[in-house]
Amino acid sequence: MIHPTAIISKSAKIDSSVTIGPYSIIGENVVILENTILESHVVIKKNTTIGRNNKIYQFASIGEDPQDLKFNNEETYLFIGDNNVFREFCTINRGTTTGIDETVIGSNNLFMTSSHVAHDCVIKDNCILSNAASLAGHVRIGNNVSLGGFTLVHQFCEIGDYAFSGLGTVISRDVTPYTLVAGNHAQAYKINTAGLKRKGFGLDTIKGLEKAFKLFIKSKASRDEVNAEFSALNLNHKEVQYFVSFINSSERGITR
Repeated sequence: MIHPTAIISKSAKIDSSVTIGPYSIIGENVVILENTILESHVVIKKNTTIGRNNKIYQFASIGEDPQDLKFNNEETYLFIGDNNVFREFCTINRGTTTGIDETVIGSNNLFMTSSHVAHDCVIKDNCILSNAASLAGHVRIGNNVSLGGFTLVHQFCEIGDYAFSGLGTVISRDVTPYTLVAGNHAQAYKINTAGLKRKGFGLDTIKGLEKAFKLFIKSKASRDEVNAEFSALNLNHKEVQYFVSFINSSERGITR
C-alpha cells in the first residue's frame, strides 16, 4: 500500500507488497523488495536497493549523498539486505568513487534512533547500533557487533565479530573480535564473556579467547615472545585463530 501523499520516482521499482506511509519520498533508481514497511516522512534517495522485510521509521534518511567534500555527484550506491530495522532520524549515506562506490548493510541489524552510517561502510549481519552511534567513512563492522549509545567510530576502522562497546566510547583503532571496549579513547577491557555465553559459546572456547586476549592485547612482551607463548598453548579453536588473524592483518592498529 502506497499512501497518496507519497512521492515516488518513475524509475523506482517497488514490490506490490511494500507499504509506504504519508509524505515519504522515493528517489531515482530505488529498488524495494517484498514486505518492507516505510512509515511516514521517510526519504529514500537514489541508487538505493532495500531487501525484504525491512522496517524504516519516520524521518529516517536512507541513501543520501555522502558527507565527503570530494564527492561530485558521481553515481554511487547503497545496498541493504533483509529484516533490518531503522529507527527515527537514522541516516545512511551512499558510497564514494574514492572508496568502494557503495555502502553495504547486511541483514537482521537494528539501527536505533539517530544512528549514522557514513559512506563506504560495510556492516555484516545481526548488529546493533544503539542511539546516536555513528560510523565515519570506510568503517567495516563484522557480525553480531553491538555498539553502545553515542559510540563514535573513526574512519577506516574495523570492528571484529561479537565486539561490544560501552556508552560513549570513542573508537580510533581496530577492535578485536569478541572484545569489550569502552572509554574516550577506547580501551580493551576483556573478552565479552557474558555476551558470548548468551550467544551459546562453549566455556572452553571462551577460556581460549581469554588466554589469547591476555597474550596479544595486555601482555607487554615482544611480538616474538607472544607468538612463541601462543604456539605453546596449542589453542586450535577457530574463534581464537580468527582473533589472532584479525590482529595480524590490522591496518590501523589494535585497541588495547
